[in-house]
Amino acid sequence: MIGLSAMLLLGACGGGASSEDEASAGGEAKNYDLKMSVTVADSSTWYEAAEKLKNDLAEETDGRINIELYANEQLSGGDSGKAVEGLSKGTIDLTFNSTIIYSILDDRFGVASAPFLFSTHDEVDQVFDGEGGKMLKDILAEKGVHALGYGENGFRQLTNSVKEVKGPEDLSGMKLRIPGITMYTDLFRELGTDPVTMTFSEVFTSLQQGTIDGQENPVDVIYSSKLNEVQDYMTMWNYSYDPLVLGINKKLYDSMSEEDQELFDRLGKEAAEYQVKIAREREAEQIEELKAAGMKLYEPTEEEISAFRETVQPVYEKYEDIWGADLLKAFQER
Repeated sequence: MIGLSAMLLLGACGGGASSEDEASAGGEAKNYDLKMSVTVADSSTWYEAAEKLKNDLAEETDGRINIELYANEQLSGGDSGKAVEGLSKGTIDLTFNSTIIYSILDDRFGVASAPFLFSTHDEVDQVFDGEGGKMLKDILAEKGVHALGYGENGFRQLTNSVKEVKGPEDLSGMKLRIPGITMYTDLFRELGTDPVTMTFSEVFTSLQQGTIDGQENPVDVIYSSKLNEVQDYMTMWNYSYDPLVLGINKKLYDSMSEEDQELFDRLGKEAAEYQVKIAREREAEQIEELKAAGMKLYEPTEEEISAFRETVQPVYEKYEDIWGADLLKAFQER
């Protein structure tokens, strides 16, 4: 956790630029010592991409720009919501966070994870490379965040320790951890569950102790967090897509030279694209390893997916006005 004196120093130095550089003459390039928060463990693809950004920046600037990486939201006491709030306010310089967490700042971010919105990665790429991605970037800027690129947490899957889930009726009464986004609360209530919000750092222990029956997350998070040790079943229903934002505090970004801005934009985009690439490559391997470890995986049929989709349709009816018709249209059109 950052001490108060360190935070004051960081603020006084322009979001991480050293005081020496503030005093330097004649437009000399600034040195930056920045702090970056990553939600999950250092074994994840998120962290690997953050390492790539750190190393690439250090290499291209001969160490002038340095990023210290903090896994498992160490900078925010394990709380992802506080991490994006810190990024927005400038007490944290960079983060790799899901748009689901950004919904704390603005409900419109929830549109990216609307239920059964995407079927394939091709559809995802078309939207995020197009108008949908641009509109999200504009909303991020409103919240004090400059998006360097979009990563991928992936399609979210369901795990539990009670039974195999094939249809909505199997979820009745199940206590499931969900992220702190109202749309997910409404969605899982429509499915008949008892949704519980808690920060991800508490999930493993809560599953282990039986405080909750299950949770939902993409395969990479399930695998890297070893949730198979406390969960027997996984339903591969791809019910919600979860994009990541590789973000830098906008005030910090705006204070940089044009050359440094271009450097962050280029290397940030490359790091995000790298994360998407390795996440997709590894998912098949991770699935096989989870099976080998004894986890029982089920892939619902098209008919079963249709039953889930029909059950959660009221979510669209409620949230179209919240997300905005134009934003939803940008995510629905292919």
